[in-house]
Amino acid sequence: MDIDELLVKKIERIAPLLKVCGHPLRLKILCAIEQNESCVTELWTCLDQTQPVTSQHLAVLKKLGIVKSSISGNKRYYSIVDPFVKSLVRTLILK
Repeated sequence: MDIDELLVKKIERIAPLLKVCGHPLRLKILCAIEQNESCVTELWTCLDQTQPVTSQHLAVLKKLGIVKSSISGNKRYYSIVDPFVKSLVRTLILK
């Protein structure tokens, strides 16, 4: 039985996202962002991490296009933009 070509393309797109999101701290960051803890300061505080560690993980998520950032005043806010990851995180939060 062959795997459908469209399914293979989906798998190839989603596998790197799952790998990156599989890191426990990144998954916590994504859940916090989805629950409106989107400012970097709020994120590292609520996750009990240092600012550099949190920022490094956010950079990885941003590089893969999972999250985007915007600046308001002197704060940088993050939101999940990848629809697959957003759906995954919402499912996790609701369970």
